[in-house]
Amino acid sequence: MDMIKNEYKLKPGNPYPSGCKPNDGGVNFSIFSRYATHVELLLFDTADEEEPFRIISLRKEINRTFFYWHVYIVELPVGTWYSWRIDGPNLTREYGFSFDKGKQLLDPWARAVSQKHWSRAAACLPGDNSLTAMRGCVVDDHYDWEGDTPLRISSEKSIIYELHVGGFTRHASSKVDNPGTFSGLIEKIPYLQQLGITHVELLPVMAFDEQDVPQNTADLGLKNYWGYSTHSFFSPHPGYCVTPEQGTHMQEFRDLVKALHKAGIGVIMDVVFNHTAEAGAQGPIINFKGIGGKIIYHRDKHDKSIFLDYTGCGNTVNANHPLVARFIISCLEYWVRRMHVDGFRFDLASALARGEGGEVLQDPPVLWGIELSEQLTKTKLIAEAWDAAGLYQVGSFPGYRWAEWNGRYRDIIRRFVRGEKGLIPELATRICGSSDLYEHQGRLPISSINFVTCHDGFTLYDLFSYNQKHNAANGENNQDGCNENYSFNCGAEGETENPDILQMRRKQAKNVFAILLLSQGVPMLLAGDEFLNTQNGNNNAYCQDNELTWLDWNRAAQNADMLRFVQQMIALRKRHPSIMRRRFLTGKVIEGTNLPDISWHGAQLTNPQWADPDSRILAFTLAGFESHESDLHIVMNMSDENATVELPVISGKQWCLVVDTSLPSFQDILSPQDQKPVNSPFYLVNNKSIVVFENVNV
Repeated sequence: MDMIKNEYKLKPGNPYPSGCKPNDGGVNFSIFSRYATHVELLLFDTADEEEPFRIISLRKEINRTFFYWHVYIVELPVGTWYSWRIDGPNLTREYGFSFDKGKQLLDPWARAVSQKHWSRAAACLPGDNSLTAMRGCVVDDHYDWEGDTPLRISSEKSIIYELHVGGFTRHASSKVDNPGTFSGLIEKIPYLQQLGITHVELLPVMAFDEQDVPQNTADLGLKNYWGYSTHSFFSPHPGYCVTPEQGTHMQEFRDLVKALHKAGIGVIMDVVFNHTAEAGAQGPIINFKGIGGKIIYHRDKHDKSIFLDYTGCGNTVNANHPLVARFIISCLEYWVRRMHVDGFRFDLASALARGEGGEVLQDPPVLWGIELSEQLTKTKLIAEAWDAAGLYQVGSFPGYRWAEWNGRYRDIIRRFVRGEKGLIPELATRICGSSDLYEHQGRLPISSINFVTCHDGFTLYDLFSYNQKHNAANGENNQDGCNENYSFNCGAEGETENPDILQMRRKQAKNVFAILLLSQGVPMLLAGDEFLNTQNGNNNAYCQDNELTWLDWNRAAQNADMLRFVQQMIALRKRHPSIMRRRFLTGKVIEGTNLPDISWHGAQLTNPQWADPDSRILAFTLAGFESHESDLHIVMNMSDENATVELPVISGKQWCLVVDTSLPSFQDILSPQDQKPVNSPFYLVNNKSIVVFENVNV
């Protein structure tokens, strides 16, 4: 058998495409390495085979075209595993080279990877790491999509649900057959449908290094859980696959996408192009370091051995170098074209706006290349518009089609709901789509991704259960994670049996959901918030792959009233196009009616307290956007006192109560068939409450 394997015939191969590409006659391999002097391709039977069954030394005069090294292996079967070894000059300071002829390198274009015996520590040391290296797999790209294509849900109608593929079903209470996997998530699709969201935003699912954590954190047995440590940008993460040793990564991810699309749910991927798992100078050699030298990462101008770090992760990808930009764009196009994803959220996206010297570019080529890519024309693009070195671009991120995580929306809603005074003018601006950030650029309310919680920070329940972060379990002496959370524990730090405090926490959670789903822009919910998931006050649970972060589905039953409220709020949003406007509100009278699109009030009609530094009450009337649509009247009272408010009079209409977050379940939100007219021109809005009315024809 070994003799037969060693007799595979070789051809020079082609430089394009990069990576490995099987066809009916065999497999073409190609890898970019401009300064390499010697390149070897190693072939293995399995992902964990100790010795390669063949080592192919590529010859410069036969197997190199420009800066690409390539070879074609006749009749090599799909399922073969492989890695590279590359040698070159030792010019670290001058060119940033990290060539090491003993290191097995992972193909950056691999479609399926194994990290079964991976050792990050071994990859950090010089020399041979053959027994602990990662490998790629030759995979068959054929798949029966059954007519599936990426969904085209318009942004103004989108409701995003951020979730962690592993943590969503890893808890025993999820009761799925394959917990913590793409397959397990498929089993939860009926739940997502019942909730009413339109898109899932998946925390990183490109293959990442689970061992990338500080040493003191690793010593506690913890690992990189969130996944912001990508090493293979074309491969789904093997840890989320049922049979990764068989190279089924692509099939399993595609099964998930196809199933979600059949349910009418789009897929947005959280992608990490700002840095890689290779960290800084002392970090591991996985692939890019051993291949590309200085072009891949930002380096010091005078000493190329020094990595510039704008990400807080040891390195920063040199995204605007032409070759790196092409790699990023082709990768995104691949996930859309071959994997049918519907959009991307870019982690620390402002790092991609930096030029090759680290300077901030006004028109970064990679960002414009993404925006103008024909294959990405209908793809949602969402930026986390800041980086870890102080660059903050919320409201000014380069380009026009990009939406942004609106950190200013998050902060003002948190501060308002916890009871801070004098925020009314900015609150009004935020819930109307943040025109101050986007309108002057010709951008739209859909440029604002509105959120109050996300994976990074407190869960919604913890936001009203803790005044301080409690991150000691991470092994960093509670020094990690954000210190300013704008949280309020409602009177007790953490767990309590005080019924008044527990009731207040639930009401505050309902207040947040009400504001979020009544705001112009695109709402984003954090998975588990709808049934009051907790992380016990840990606001940086990046390393906690355990029951602290896994969703406990028992809480969905325990807090069924909260889950019902969120489902009904989503339904309320969906039946009101006036909340899902594509254009900014103007305050002008709508043609054919006597109503402006929005009118503002305070505790008294037509008297909003814009200049009152003590005000904590805001009310507004939102006119129906379509002919069949009811008008809405919304009152937000975050003061400590109850307020009697007057309802506006609209000829031929009568107000019905829809939402009152101070009322018990089944009264706090009413579906249209259960609503009854309010037979009074006044309504008592309790403290720390939000009330919503719909009108009906008399």
